[in-house]
Amino acid sequence: MERRSVLGAGAVLGAVMVVRPQAAWAADEPGRPPSDAELAAAHALFEAGAYDRLARRLPLLLAGAERGVDTGPGGAARAAGVWVLASQLAVKQGRTGAAGTYVGQAGAAARRSGDALVLAAAARAAATPLRRTGRTGQALDLLQEALAHLTAGPRPGAAELDAAGMAALTASYTAAQAHLATAAHDFADEAEHTALRLARLPHPAGRSCQLTADQCALYRIGIHRHLGDIDTALAHARRLNPGRLPTAERRARAATDTARTLLDAGDTTGAFAQLRLVEDAAPAEACRPSVRALTVRIAEHRPGLPGLAAYARRTAAGTNTLSR
Repeated sequence: MERRSVLGAGAVLGAVMVVRPQAAWAADEPGRPPSDAELAAAHALFEAGAYDRLARRLPLLLAGAERGVDTGPGGAARAAGVWVLASQLAVKQGRTGAAGTYVGQAGAAARRSGDALVLAAAARAAATPLRRTGRTGQALDLLQEALAHLTAGPRPGAAELDAAGMAALTASYTAAQAHLATAAHDFADEAEHTALRLARLPHPAGRSCQLTADQCALYRIGIHRHLGDIDTALAHARRLNPGRLPTAERRARAATDTARTLLDAGDTTGAFAQLRLVEDAAPAEACRPSVRALTVRIAEHRPGLPGLAAYARRTAAGTNTLSR
């Protein structure tokens, strides 16, 4: 698949069941384009790990995104945001095909918006289904294109640096999964340099940045693990303070990556302790297919580990909620 077909695909969504909106969701006719407040509320659910609630509300936003994409650059940007979110949720649910379909629509809408920040979000979302289907090169091309757009000006602002650093971290992780060590290190170094630049800039009121030293350390755990450098991965895990990560989803991700690394190092007890932290941070994260698979691996090594059987039962029961 060519690069523009990944971000520009116009795949048609399947039929969706509209649910009655609540809280920040609008109460008027189904299919109305989503507002900024509705999209922000949906993102907040994702960041909190409330995937079941997000899944119930997402059909209304998806129906609105199809209508909103033709209303101008702002509508296209919001539609892209909805499809990016749908792709991210599908990844959490282990539905790689659906994630790729949604991100194709996100890319097409992002290009219509002409917004470099929206394009970067679509490229980051596209990287996951691409690398999971063996298309690492296309994922890296998209991320490098996004980086070029974000840094094209002489003095990128805080929002552009934030997005550029996160794109570089995604590129580093993508390269590491393909065992492209030089590229992985270069992108990770670029992200850390960008984080230092960003820390010196004033941030717009009410807008928090994703790119921090702790976010870089979190990514370094997975990057070095994929490159086979378990000692360095664990060193980053020890330095990371999960409490400084901005969301429950990120804290759960830190514990998941640390659990995988500890298991690779032969520390089954430590790996299970981290899985407990995943559940503490965001219970739905512990029910994800990939994390459930990690639970199975731990049980294969230490089936009698205290608390493991009960944990496995709880997280298995929660998979029905996650897939709503």
